[in-house]
Amino acid sequence: MRVHLAALLLLLAVLPARAEEVVLGLSQNSVSIDTTFSGSEILLFGAIKREIPIPPDELGVVVTIAGPSQPLDVRRKERRFGIWVNVDAVEVDSAPSFYAVATSGAWENVLTQVEDLRHKISIPRAIRSVGAPSTVENAQDFTDAVIRIRTRSGAYQMRENAVELSEQTLFRTSVDLPSNLAEGAYVTRIFLTRNGNVVSKYDTVIDVRKVGMERWLFELSRENAMIYGLMSLAIAIAAGWAASMAFQMLRRG
Repeated sequence: MRVHLAALLLLLAVLPARAEEVVLGLSQNSVSIDTTFSGSEILLFGAIKREIPIPPDELGVVVTIAGPSQPLDVRRKERRFGIWVNVDAVEVDSAPSFYAVATSGAWENVLTQVEDLRHKISIPRAIRSVGAPSTVENAQDFTDAVIRIRTRSGAYQMRENAVELSEQTLFRTSVDLPSNLAEGAYVTRIFLTRNGNVVSKYDTVIDVRKVGMERWLFELSRENAMIYGLMSLAIAIAAGWAASMAFQMLRRG
């Protein structure tokens, strides 16, 4: 009995104390898209809760926000006989419509490649492309093209040293959401790292929804595509007629 008790006490002595935990706050946990929506800024701020002394290893914070994922067809064009034609195509199985990464330091210092592979944190890891036709060479180029195009449009963001970290306890950052957001749940993840290894993780969701006229048009396009198409055509014809009449009036004047 004494041997068992001594073994239990020894085990309790060597067990680690409670891991560091994230206490997070958001400036807003939902985004409404209407006809005047031109983008939004999300402020993320939080603290690190711990019941142990601050470890000596350097602390890192990584924040990601991912929009709804969807499959994507990527085509490669080449100029042949004076015209551009599609020569290859690869289906990317899943790519987030929006993806932002913010870190408290240089990427290679806050996260190891093994942890990135495990948690799929970096932009390339967030895109899933299982395979490509055997006839396609350099299939990775298609994923790289998705990243390049969406980074240029602001849909993909990689922001090193964008998380302010104070006394290894308080942190804050902001993420700009573009105007062309897809509707859905935007999964937000916060990772705490030590020596590049993830020691704690926190998940939450930002809800992005269309409201007002935008919502009505969106539902109409999904539920009654014919009426939506006829209405769009009528609006286009009316706009063209109004522009023509205005031009004629200006010429007469």
